[in-house]
Amino acid sequence: MPASSGPTSDRLIVAIDGPAGAGKSTAARLLATRLGSFYLDTGATYRALTWLALKRGISPEDAEALERLAEEASLSVSWLQGEFRVYIDGEEVSEEIRRPEVERWVSRVAAFPGVRRVMVRKQRELVADREAVVEGRDVGTMVFPEAQRKFFLTASGPVRAERRFRELLSRGLAGPKEEVEENLRIRDREDVTRSSSPLRPAPEALEIDTTHLTPEEVVEEMLRHLPLR
Repeated sequence: MPASSGPTSDRLIVAIDGPAGAGKSTAARLLATRLGSFYLDTGATYRALTWLALKRGISPEDAEALERLAEEASLSVSWLQGEFRVYIDGEEVSEEIRRPEVERWVSRVAAFPGVRRVMVRKQRELVADREAVVEGRDVGTMVFPEAQRKFFLTASGPVRAERRFRELLSRGLAGPKEEVEENLRIRDREDVTRSSSPLRPAPEALEIDTTHLTPEEVVEEMLRHLPLR
């Protein structure tokens, strides 16, 4: 059983999980804005740790060194007027963590149980006692198992790959489309098969197939299942 993240009965925590390209980030940001809640992208915290490890010359396959780094690094985020920013050891890395070298290693880094244990604790601390929309791959199962509402977003493989390619293209980071598709397949396999907190919907999560939905339509579907405010 996952460790408790503390009582949430007096505040709304919305957990949104799913694979890359399912539309989690866009929907989660829109929903947080609609609710006036804090927003946290847990995947960005693993990316920040991966970025710092690469910067310091720590092997992304050295579990012990990565766990020590996760414990020692200062991690913070901000969510202001729809802008999410990530800081590690006092340096803003919001753009750097989206670069291909980080993309290449983040799933490997995030797969180590010791790293996940430390990062889950820090992710809970980042939310503190606020109402929040939290997105990632194990939010409903591990980070906030007590969340009042849990969603798991999915989409067809081709649609997810196309969305991912367009996202990278908009950042000037896209390689060949075939490479993006292959990286997505690798990421899926690593996320689903890792021994610690594998990607899967929480039993009580509402699954939403976003293949033919706009982000706004996804948010409207979520709002229909949230407590009246």
